[in-house]
Amino acid sequence: MKRTIKKEVKIKLKTNEKSQLNQFIKKGTAKAREITRARVLLLSDSGKSPSLIYETLGPTKRTIQNIKERYLDGGLERALYDAPRPGQPTIFNGKARAKITALACSDAPEGYAKWNLRLLADKAVELDIVKSISHKHISRILKKTK
Repeated sequence: MKRTIKKEVKIKLKTNEKSQLNQFIKKGTAKAREITRARVLLLSDSGKSPSLIYETLGPTKRTIQNIKERYLDGGLERALYDAPRPGQPTIFNGKARAKITALACSDAPEGYAKWNLRLLADKAVELDIVKSISHKHISRILKKTK
């Protein structure tokens, strides 16, 4: 199912916004997508068609339309930057992670030459560091430490 593009949105940047965008581009320290968005806004302001902007910069006509609409809805900040995404909250706090890492660095229990992931998961639950944890999550925690 193909989405249809609404009537082309026209934008008019303020003088200070144009200079702000030019400085933003010249700095070159932002993400590439943010710089491309700034260029889209500048080209749109100068009256270039979405087809020409597409040929010059590469974003689709729908993306160009979205950038313009975001500018009209919320200004430069909204047009240039992505909104934060909620994501899933972390399950284990820093203290629990630190205790699991310390446990992995300690001597292995009697009868074992070294810790394995399942043994660490069982011991973390036994020591009441966490209520439950999988050996795969232990692996992810330890992978983030050196």
